[in-house]
Amino acid sequence: MNDKMPYYMAYPMPFSYDDEREERRDFEYLKSMYPDVPKRILPYVEEECDRMEYENSMVYDQYPDKLQLKLMCRRICDNVRKHERIFQDVGEVEETERRDGRRRNQGGVDSGFLRDLAEVMLYQELYKRRCDHRRRCRRIY
Repeated sequence: MNDKMPYYMAYPMPFSYDDEREERRDFEYLKSMYPDVPKRILPYVEEECDRMEYENSMVYDQYPDKLQLKLMCRRICDNVRKHERIFQDVGEVEETERRDGRRRNQGGVDSGFLRDLAEVMLYQELYKRRCDHRRRCRRIY
């Protein structure tokens, strides 16, 4: 018998690019639903990730250096404090905390909250970029 396979069965994954497009669309939609404070921090996180996104960057290491990630987070927090009005007093409060040895809450946003939120958002953004990078490097045309 003649066991010829139909064309569409010979190449079973013709729409793999659509999956990536759908994932990207879902991710962008969910980012648009962020609350106000994370939505204001997100551009600074993306800017820092863009700055560190180059070939052989430490963010693409198998185990990125924790100190370097903390420094990235500190740069994000410094930029947020410098440019966002609701976080400008946080730097002053942080300085007072170091002197007094206690933590205060200024206007609902304290330095620990900002640092923790920026760190979580940074790790999420790095995870997404590392996955995209692996997917790009794996492709063979």
